[in-house]
Amino acid sequence: MARLPRFFVPGVPLHVIQRGNNRQKLFSQIADYQVYLDWLKESAQWHGCAIHAYVLMPNHVHLLVTPTHQESVPKTLQSLGRRYVQYFNATYERTGTLWEGRYRATLIESEAYLLTCCRYIELNPIRAEIVRHPRDYRWSSYHVHAEGKSDPHLTPHNLYQRLGSTTTARQQAYRALFRHHLSGETIDAIREATNKAWVLGSEKFKDRLAKKLERRVAPLPRGRPSLGKD
Repeated sequence: MARLPRFFVPGVPLHVIQRGNNRQKLFSQIADYQVYLDWLKESAQWHGCAIHAYVLMPNHVHLLVTPTHQESVPKTLQSLGRRYVQYFNATYERTGTLWEGRYRATLIESEAYLLTCCRYIELNPIRAEIVRHPRDYRWSSYHVHAEGKSDPHLTPHNLYQRLGSTTTARQQAYRALFRHHLSGETIDAIREATNKAWVLGSEKFKDRLAKKLERRVAPLPRGRPSLGKD
């Protein structure tokens, strides 16, 4: 199978997913989650990658990040991944790979999808039927965005900051977003874009990135093109 293309544009956020090999657990105890987050912060700061949202699920991770340069995301995840595998293997007396191949990532149009993607990420434990509300899951950024918990791992995106003029107003506005379910269409769009490494956004946004990157960033239209009339 051909390797999926990945696009990195400084200043443009990405939704990133990394899974455990064969869906195996990435985290077995509280210390594992904390180690991962602490090293994520270190690696992201070192390589110029802002973390806006996250959820650490037992066997996979979702991140919403913005790179400051072309290699920010690859170097952040490479450094973190190697370090965490060494820790995990030593802790649980195992050998071999921990990750399921390459991580997946898609560029996101901020205005159209960033806050929606935040919700998608933080609602993951509900879709997995682990908890009934995102506030009940410890290992996500929901507690920062919705409840004001201090978290040194996060850099709030300016779209979140624009939700209100005060901290309390922003938290209230963010919680209000969760009163409405994400539609099946929206969930499918996020999943398809991330799994297939396509850009998530408007046609105008896709066209702009396609010209900038000089490559296709979205699937071709379905069906054969019309030949027109003689």
